[in-house]
Amino acid sequence: MSARPLVLVVSPGDEAYRGYCLEQVATAYDIVLLTGTEPSWEKVHIVDHAVVDLHDTDALLAAGQALADRHDLAGVLTWDEWLLLPTARLARALGLPSHTVQAARACRDKATARTLFARHQVPSAASTRVRTLEEAQAAASWIGYPVVLKPAAHAGAVGVLRVDTPAQLAAAYRAAHQTAKPTAENNAVLVEEFLDGPEISVECVTYRSVTTVIAVNRKTISEPPHFEQLAHCVDANDPLLDTVAPTARAAIQALGITDGISHVEIRLVDDQPRLVEVNGRLAGDMIGHLVHLATGIDLPRAAADLACGRAPNLTPTRFQTAAIRLIYPMASGTLTRLRHTGPRRPWLDRLHFQRRPGHRLLLPQDGGNLFTARAGFFIVTGRSTPEVTQRLDTVADEITLTMQADR
Repeated sequence: MSARPLVLVVSPGDEAYRGYCLEQVATAYDIVLLTGTEPSWEKVHIVDHAVVDLHDTDALLAAGQALADRHDLAGVLTWDEWLLLPTARLARALGLPSHTVQAARACRDKATARTLFARHQVPSAASTRVRTLEEAQAAASWIGYPVVLKPAAHAGAVGVLRVDTPAQLAAAYRAAHQTAKPTAENNAVLVEEFLDGPEISVECVTYRSVTTVIAVNRKTISEPPHFEQLAHCVDANDPLLDTVAPTARAAIQALGITDGISHVEIRLVDDQPRLVEVNGRLAGDMIGHLVHLATGIDLPRAAADLACGRAPNLTPTRFQTAAIRLIYPMASGTLTRLRHTGPRRPWLDRLHFQRRPGHRLLLPQDGGNLFTARAGFFIVTGRSTPEVTQRLDTVADEITLTMQADR
């Protein structure tokens, strides 16, 4: 038997975007897995697993209890946005460290989060929960255009639209409402003030109610009305760190998070931080990997430490820059060619194509989202943000992506 502590991971995600998380946790922990499909790439990192319908809370709790009966679990964690609440319930049922159910619910419900931000005087956006188009129209008139419509409990900017005029509101409400409907936790729509300024995220670790701000991630977002995330850049020496740290800490405290990883999304309005939302998990889009490349700090390992009630190691071991650019076509259609013709340079950390010729790519403006539009991604490192930006452009120029456009 291994002498290493054993942690239960709920939903490993896909190998391309979340494989690094399981890999890094496995450097210090034995892993048992709750997953929706039979493991494949995960097998080298785990010692046991159970396959269960992850969206059936009762089945998830029962399967988690069965694994706990077979193993001496030290902790439970997930980096899946939709499973934050069931995972918190499972951890509490097993008597293991976790977010409180209330904190997990506040992270999942953006309306509750806005209320808590206002109560604790955390600068945020004006926001109203609506359940009909008529309520949305009234809320937009009260807040003032432009506004943002979004599902109250979703992720990845899916169903999120900027609305500049009353004439655009009905279509945006339908899109947000359709996205929100399958979400059993909360199918409401929010109408919010548009925060006009650059968007960043702040990656944080909270241990025993003390939050350490690890890194700032600068985002590149698509043109309105969508909020598709096109690129991310983490500079270990980013001067914004000190500016946004107090707001990030205040938001985490307002939500009642005492232990865990937080991905705090902020917009800088007139150079002042305003809260977009807090995700009570590791960031997506490989941002945790960028943090590791830039600072040496291992956020998945820290997440496992926190899940097991241990103090994480948050000492930086390097000070550089890392960035990811997501690959999108110029228009929706069928992919006919996708290839990279350049050399494999030491600063090109990863290049991944997630689509093949014959696959159809559907952009947000045509009813798609990040799951249907992306063709892949690439990650580069460098000494500074300008150097990394230049390297991103170099790799982009070496990628050929051709499409047969929709008729």
